[in-house]
Amino acid sequence: MAAMTSTARPYLNRRLAEFGTTIFAEMSALATATGAINLGQGFPDTDGPEEIREAAVRALRDGRGNQYPPGPGVPELRHAITAHQRHRYGLSYDPDTEVLVTAGATEAIAAALLALVEPGDEVVALEPYYDSYAASIAMAGGRRVPVTLRPAEGRFRLDLDELRAAVTGRTRLLLINTPHNPTGTVLTREELAAIAELAVERDLLVVTDEVYEHLVFDDAEHLPLAGFPGMRDRTVTISSAGKTFSFTGWKVGWVTAAPALVSAVRSAKQYLTYVSAGPFQYAVAEALALPDSYFDGFRRDMLARRDLLASGLAEAGFGVFRPAGTYFITTDIRPLGERDGFAFCRALPERAGVVAIPNAVFYDDREAGAPFVRFAFCKQKGVLEEAVARLMRLAV
Repeated sequence: MAAMTSTARPYLNRRLAEFGTTIFAEMSALATATGAINLGQGFPDTDGPEEIREAAVRALRDGRGNQYPPGPGVPELRHAITAHQRHRYGLSYDPDTEVLVTAGATEAIAAALLALVEPGDEVVALEPYYDSYAASIAMAGGRRVPVTLRPAEGRFRLDLDELRAAVTGRTRLLLINTPHNPTGTVLTREELAAIAELAVERDLLVVTDEVYEHLVFDDAEHLPLAGFPGMRDRTVTISSAGKTFSFTGWKVGWVTAAPALVSAVRSAKQYLTYVSAGPFQYAVAEALALPDSYFDGFRRDMLARRDLLASGLAEAGFGVFRPAGTYFITTDIRPLGERDGFAFCRALPERAGVVAIPNAVFYDDREAGAPFVRFAFCKQKGVLEEAVARLMRLAV
């Protein structure tokens, strides 16, 4: 007997109807099909420190984390997270009540928004935004209100007046990402102070995505918003191990916040993955205790890769926004006589043997993002050199 089906409405929940297969899956498949160098999706092509990989192996062999770890995360990692926040930023958190370990930052973002946003609440997010933000807001039944970072003087800048104007009586929280993916902008002390003042004045919650906290370059500095006056008890700070230690497949992230906020986020998170990455949690605890020289060396290495790719892109004819943070470079394709980032990126593997991501996928206003294309530089030097050589075909 054939299964009964209903055509009265689509299978997919209407809140998710606008979200199809991600651009990352599409472009990665294109890279595989054409043999192009994949500078689209943001993952390293080498593993992180050998001693941290061995720490995961040791945990597996010792039987630590092979069964369900504690819901909030293993104590060793929660203590390591609080020690990291105290050492780096002078922020003190209770490892038992103010830390929650998650399946990467993506789950932390989803759990925070599912916990804190009710249907009809407005969430103000910086645009362009990481694509999971829009989906998580939609799943929570919220309404996203984008505030666009606009190019000026070689970087993408936040208009604080526009941010203030976006806040209404229906605004529940601000979703802030710094260092910012995809633009590479790092919000300044003055910008963060203004955001903090606005949040306090309008009694808003703030969720901050700080996964690139250890990848800031030149004169930029990463300053957690939770450290600003009035912000500790209204800020959910999110970070993860994947970007800092080059083990993106482990999916170990975390939340630090006041007890009531952590409790709320945990209430949502427990019905998502419940727990995850048991043995890897012990390894990340050791990673966070690495000496400052590791973090300094990691930053220097990524800075050299940034400069290699940025210079090559400029020589190939792109307009280049040299990032102050993350491991992505946003470029303007208009100097190449192009205006449509989607069409450009879909043709680029055949034209030059390289894959990139059209920034328009990170915008509600697709026209605002149309001429911008993102490249990842978290690849081996030889891979980047080959990519630059191939992109030079566009300059002739």
